[in-house]
Amino acid sequence: MMNTTLITDRIEVARLPGDTIDEEFRKDVLEGLSGPRKFIPSKYFYDTRGSQLFREICRLPEYYQTRTEMSVLKDCADTIIENYRQADVVEFGSGEDLKIRTLLDAAFKSPGADICYIPVDVSEPTLLESAIELCRTYPALRVSGIVGDFTKHLKLASFGRKRLFLFFGSTIGNFSDANRREFLMNIACQMQAGDRFILGIDMMKPLEIVELAYNDSRGVTAEFNKNILAVLNRRLNADFDVDLFEHLAFYNADEERVEMHLRAKCNIVAEVGKLGLNVTLRAGETIRTEICKKFSRRSAAAMAEEAGMMIERWHADPKGWFSLLELSAVSRD
Repeated sequence: MMNTTLITDRIEVARLPGDTIDEEFRKDVLEGLSGPRKFIPSKYFYDTRGSQLFREICRLPEYYQTRTEMSVLKDCADTIIENYRQADVVEFGSGEDLKIRTLLDAAFKSPGADICYIPVDVSEPTLLESAIELCRTYPALRVSGIVGDFTKHLKLASFGRKRLFLFFGSTIGNFSDANRREFLMNIACQMQAGDRFILGIDMMKPLEIVELAYNDSRGVTAEFNKNILAVLNRRLNADFDVDLFEHLAFYNADEERVEMHLRAKCNIVAEVGKLGLNVTLRAGETIRTEICKKFSRRSAAAMAEEAGMMIERWHADPKGWFSLLELSAVSRD
């Protein structure tokens, strides 16, 4: 049972039960830094400073993802929303609201739209700020936000209306194969006839384009990468010296993904006080902080099929660099 708070007559916020965000953070970091191949889940990039840096990354000339996805979304917004102007619109990892505004602009440009927007995000302040601004902009909009980690097994109540699920960005590429399959299967099992799932995926493209997107000339991505250690220092009483690490990002052809790491410049011993953990790294050893899978049309179709979905429509830019997939659930009858 979720704890729900009515903010205004058009805005309510529910909080998922179970482990607190801090407890989940501790468990994830302990698991990631205890093994021989160390990693920190990329969702922990986004403290206040990390979010600021990511917004800056999105404006960099090398970082094609955001502006390419926005161009695709603007071109297909009317098509996506045409059958969901009276529906529940669920967005996973909603964060800032630039992309949903593109769809809402299309929905509300003529009278008769009746949309309940359901953003799901771990940051309650971000979710609330966005909800208030959206309701000011769209007087007929209702917002029913959910605070929690959407990567967990999230069960969404159905109120007998059509639902449009949204997962923008290339965030699905940040999941491991097993977690990606589990997440998509969970959504597919909740989809009913007439529901659709809009999924953003970053496509394969020339190697130099891909690697430049994660190795910008201004070093913003490097600062963003290192900031995850500052998050650990602050939240877990750790003592990582950020200056002893260097940013490393490359395309792993075998896995068809970009990997970001923090590489130790020398032998390092760091203490994570709140975990009672000592982390030892040899010079050259890395902590992986992100993966981002790149898709072909074939691998995207296979991903959908494995999760019990099928591609109804495919929206892409002229170069084929970024795609929005319009997915339905395969009938289980």
